[in-house]
Amino acid sequence: MRKVADCRDHPSVSGCSLTIAGEEEEVVRAATEHAVSVHEHADTPELRQMIRDSLKNEEVPQHA
Repeated sequence: MRKVADCRDHPSVSGCSLTIAGEEEEVVRAATEHAVSVHEHADTPELRQMIRDSLKNEEVPQHA
């Protein structure tokens, strides 16, 4: 199942609205790079775990 990381779930000064979706490891890697480059977080195991814990399953629209 694809996973989603959404910056809107985490309040920030910049009001970032980026959403990243894909396989879990891809999303953790991309979200970590984004958190470091845009939000000035340090790339730590704790940050990666926090991102992993906040991932949601991607909701697939149901067709009628």
